[in-house]
Formats: sequence, structure tokens, C-alpha cells
Amino acid sequence: MANTPQRMLRLLSLLQNSRYWTGPDLCERLEVSPRTLRRDIDRLRELGYPVHATPGANGGYRLEAGTAMPPLLLDGEEAVAVAISLRTAAGGSVADIEETSVRALAKLEQVLPGHLRSRVNALQNYTVPVTVAGPVVDPECLMVIAQACRDRERLRFAYAKRDGSESNRLVEPYRLVHVARKWYLMSWDLQREDWRTFRIDRLSAPYATGVRFKARELPAEDVAAYVAESITSSLARYRALITFHAPITQIAERIRPRDGILTEVDDSTCMLRTAADSLQWLALTIGMFDVEFEVHEPPELIEYIRLLSGRLIRAVSGPAPW
Repeated sequence: MANTPQRMLRLLSLLQNSRYWTGPDLCERLEVSPRTLRRDIDRLRELGYPVHATPGANGGYRLEAGTAMPPLLLDGEEAVAVAISLRTAAGGSVADIEETSVRALAKLEQVLPGHLRSRVNALQNYTVPVTVAGPVVDPECLMVIAQACRDRERLRFAYAKRDGSESNRLVEPYRLVHVARKWYLMSWDLQREDWRTFRIDRLSAPYATGVRFKARELPAEDVAAYVAESITSSLARYRALITFHAPITQIAERIRPRDGILTEVDDSTCMLRTAADSLQWLALTIGMFDVEFEVHEPPELIEYIRLLSGRLIRAVSGPAPW
């Protein structure tokens, strides 16, 4: 059995990793008796950790949010991940979070061991960010939406369309997605009775109604790809469906998430749903994959590729100039 300080650190780590532990589970993990476990829980409370106990045969323990934040226990990999995330957030797309991220990062780096601090600094010193202008969103707005997604509560908000007109929406929120430096909400629109994607920077005054909903089956396994495709499709004139006679891994290396939704048909075939305003651009993009393919829709793209194919054949059908 580990000594008392090591055991308490292990206990604190377990409590932070899960919202609820039964007493027997903690005893088994720590290899201690129920009496020793109760003593260690009391010591954590004396240090300011709000550990709530539920009595009874099915009772257990959970770490509650306190009025003051006690020290947070992170292992080496977690500390580096948090530091990297804070550095990224310092130049991110959430309004007024840059200064807060820098302050939090400074506190974290003060307590990082030397070898971990050097890893974080190496990433910062040898990484050059590409700054792309984009809309910023209110962090409080993100928090309200994220909590509604977590608690499965219906959400109301005002939404401004591209033409400036506004409407009040009632939705079942499911996921927040960050694509191309913009934040989006994927949700089930109760008025339209369909899945809808909303830009967070066009959304105002969100609030959870307190009415819970039963989770629906998501429209796609890859939520980020679905949102990216829906964004592109809503702005594009032509929607295309293409089958590539190549493994999905080969095609996936050549496209970005916002280029469309890529699904596997079998080990040597995959299908792409994409959209664009230009038939010429679609034809060029498809041809650049350099594999056999079939275009299923739209009819305009099929006809244009036939026209382009004839043009290319005529361009090389004459005698060689040499």
C-alpha cells in the first residue's frame, strides 16, 4: 500500500477523473480498507476539497465544485496538453479570452517541472501561427450552449440571417463545432423539424428553457464533417455525389473537412458528398484525385464533364507536331 501522501494524491486524481465513485470501487483501486478511505476523505476536506458523500449500500463519493478552486492535480501529459491549449486560445476566436488565457498559462508554467516546461516552450518557440481573420464569439454564450448540450435542455435564442433579418429559434442542441475559425451549433430545429446548423456569432441571448429532451440519432457519425458539408451546401449552387474507386484513406489525405463528407463503401471504394458554385471547379477537383470515379449527381456536372472530355480528346487527337 502506498504511503499516505501518495495515496491521497491518487485518491484526488480518481475523484477528479470521474463525477462519482462508490466506496468499494475506491477501496479496490487504492487497496485500502473502508476505514482508511474515510480518513483520507476527511483529510481532503480539511485541505479544502468539497468531497460529497452519499450514505447507504449504494453510496459513494464525488468531488463537487467549491466556492474557491483547490489545487488541480494533473499528470505530465495533461499539464502539457492544457498549456498547449492555453497558448492556442491566446490567439483564438473567443472574445476577451486572450488575456485570461495568458494569465492562466503563466500560473501553470510556474508550477510545471523543468522538463515539461521545456517541452511547452519548444512548441511555442518553433511554431509559427497563421493568423486568419474571423468573427469572435462571446465566451458566456458558448458556455450557455455547451451546458444545454450537456444537460439535453431545449435552447432559445435570436438568430440573424445573412440578409440581416432576425428570427427566434427553439432547438434541441447537440454539438458545438469549430470549423475554419468559426463556431457553429448543430441542433434539431423544433420549428423546421429538421437538423440545422447555426453560426454562433450570429446568435444572441441564448438561454436554456429547463425542458429536457430525449436524444435523437445524429445525422452522421462525423459531426465535424457533417457541419462542414452543411455549411458549404447552404452557400453552394451545385451539390455533387461522387464514387471514387480507391480506399477511403487515399482520398481522405487529399481533402479538408469543409470539402464535404467522405464515407467508406468497401475496402476499395468510397463516396464523397460535396458542393460548389462552379461546375468547372468541381470537375477540376474530382480529376485531381487521379483515380477512377463515377459522378452520380448533379446532372449539370455530368453533362459538363462529358463536354470537357470531348474537348480534351479533340485537343490531343491530331497528329503530333513533331
